[in-house]
Amino acid sequence: MKIGIIRCMQTEDYCPGTADFQVVRERAGVFEGVTEEIEIIGFINCGGCPAKKAVLRARELIRRGADTIVFASCIQKGTPIGYPCPFAKRMKELIAKDVGEGIKFLDYTH
Repeated sequence: MKIGIIRCMQTEDYCPGTADFQVVRERAGVFEGVTEEIEIIGFINCGGCPAKKAVLRARELIRRGADTIVFASCIQKGTPIGYPCPFAKRMKELIAKDVGEGIKFLDYTH
């Protein structure tokens, strides 16, 4: 599994992504039960509200080898700032429509 992680731009001042990398390494969170090798292709933010650069950034992660787009927990769960992205569902829909079939999506990390 080659993953590209998209995070919330608003959380960058608070969170360096440590927990995201930890769950990949430890096969915890959404990665629990994954038996294949996991390679992180990239870790990038959405581009700011309303996820205005997420499609282009997902496209670039895929171009660089990602076969799975993972939305960091800050997108769906709002960690660590307590504010889930109000555009999360639409962002995922737009990316899925753009990249087509064959790309997997994971809705959170931890």
